[in-house]
Amino acid sequence: MNDKNRLEALSTFLKSKRAQIKPETIGLPAGTRRRTPGLRREEVAQLAGVSTTWYTWLEQGRDIKVSASVLDCIASALQLSHDETDYLNNLALDVKSEITTLKKEPSELSPALKRILAELTYCPTIITDRHCHIVGWNAAAAHVFLDFEQVPTNERNLIRLVFTRKEFKALAVNWEHFAKGFLAIFRTYYGHYLGDEWYNQFIEEMSHSHQEFQDLWQESQVSKAPEMMIEFRHAKAGKMLFNLTSLQVQGDMDLRCSIYTPVEETETEDKLKRLMRKVSAEK
Repeated sequence: MNDKNRLEALSTFLKSKRAQIKPETIGLPAGTRRRTPGLRREEVAQLAGVSTTWYTWLEQGRDIKVSASVLDCIASALQLSHDETDYLNNLALDVKSEITTLKKEPSELSPALKRILAELTYCPTIITDRHCHIVGWNAAAAHVFLDFEQVPTNERNLIRLVFTRKEFKALAVNWEHFAKGFLAIFRTYYGHYLGDEWYNQFIEEMSHSHQEFQDLWQESQVSKAPEMMIEFRHAKAGKMLFNLTSLQVQGDMDLRCSIYTPVEETETEDKLKRLMRKVSAEK
């Protein structure tokens, strides 16, 4: 990410987070004369203990000197989470992670990861890399989502598929919530690998092609590992409830396992078993 893109991303993030704070939550009157939602710049500056001019320059994306301690004050004023604070620091301090040592594309999953995928028989699991390219999945995932084997390798990007494939849009009852979770993870990668221009190219492409992507991306949600319960309406199995858990895989590939565990005391696992048996019998 070059400096222009980095500072634009910083500006967008700060504006978005400022707009999301309701004045009354910090003891300020909501008022009727506020032209925009959220706090005013001067209010954020006061809460953070910095000058309004300095904060305005920061939010405008000007190339000014900042310190980690001042950014902590900004993060507190904007009520940022730990993951959001890390993202702010990466952008504002221009923290470039070393990406040359990471393999660009894992040619093959390790035997251990293959074993884990196989053992998670009734937990749909997808393994992605730092670009959210799908590099592995188990049979349960193919049955619940789609047969990724039928998707060309260069198109197996989870973010792209969520916004382009009707199977994903029809599956999630609250598709927007579903998509936001993956975008929150994607943004952590975006802030972590500032030296990788691939992200800017991908975001520009998706923004121009898909208005829904652009709208949700502008919300600037950040989360390294969001945990959530997701309701699916599967075309063949009906209502299914899963808990999504996202796990990082240690190593030189920076891989992530997204595991969908059937919610206990529901019929989800039984439905998945019947679905997998039925499809296997039809082959």
